Amino acid sequence: MSPQPPYPRSHGLLDGRVTLVTAAAGTGIGYATARRCAEEGATIVISDRHERRLAEAAEALAELTGVKPLAVPCDVTSEAQVRALFEAALEAHGRLDVLVNNAGLGGTAELSEMTDEQWHAVLDVTLTGTMRCTRAALRHMVPQGSGVIVNNASVIGWRAQRGQSHYAAAKAGVMALTRCAALEAAEHGIRINAVAPSLAMHPFLAKVTTSEVLDELAGREAFGRAAEPWEVANVIVFLASDYSGYMTGEVISVSSQRA
Repeated sequence: MSPQPPYPRSHGLLDGRVTLVTAAAGTGIGYATARRCAEEGATIVISDRHERRLAEAAEALAELTGVKPLAVPCDVTSEAQVRALFEAALEAHGRLDVLVNNAGLGGTAELSEMTDEQWHAVLDVTLTGTMRCTRAALRHMVPQGSGVIVNNASVIGWRAQRGQSHYAAAKAGVMALTRCAALEAAEHGIRINAVAPSLAMHPFLAKVTTSEVLDELAGREAFGRAAEPWEVANVIVFLASDYSGYMTGEVISVSSQRA
């Protein structure tokens, strides 16, 4: 197993940029991304459908960074709540420079036993929710002639796994949405890319997934371990920054499990 690298120093990659991160409560990739963006100089707005955990995340970020972010409860399956989220961000900060679409919903079910409700629940959060937020962001970014959107896909959008038909279809859809929307947005100076992680270890994941499955997935990785959420967040920061200024419509694997 390769050792975990040290936590990165900040370089001001997102100085002054208003950055909105969905599903940023808890201990996973969303929270890690909000933290890394703030550490890189961004003014952050966080959202999540879990209001208590969202408030706790805002307090934790305030302690770490010295600035309490605007925290707006939002369920991405509701168009009205998505509109309200973006309006709140614009009212507070006057512009939106970066959107990170992190909201997603998983689950395990064999297709022959899967209900319509299970299918729709995963697709509505993971794919349609990403579309709703991307659409809302573009409506603000197009008039300002700039902006960056980073979507959280998954390597499961490329590879097959039993019990994951709904989630894999949703994440493959996020990849396709990223590529198509990027072509439409390019003429307005807006870039849209995605990350595709596999296993990013955090306490909540450990609660809902068996240790046998986690060990098996970690063992497939070239480094012999799961990623830390901030390691995925680092790639998101890169895609949000000027260092990826000529990249759009790309899906970057943050895993060796693409196939």
